Amino acid sequence: MARQKKRFIAGAVCPKCEAMDTLMLFIENDIEQVECVQCKHRFSEPKEQGGGSERQFDQVIGVFKPD
Repeated sequence: MARQKKRFIAGAVCPKCEAMDTLMLFIENDIEQVECVQCKHRFSEPKEQGGGSERQFDQVIGVFKPD
């Protein structure tokens, strides 16, 4: 089984405890989950709401894939 990637969301504030820079994003069962490492509050973004990477005018310059 591959190691699960977890990324912190810079500048994000937890909606429950209001701590900044404590939210991490990871994928669980093909669903993006967000969890606060301080208070353990967990939530996911509904698919129809979309994410920042789905904006109409975004342009990808390159993708960094570490080994």
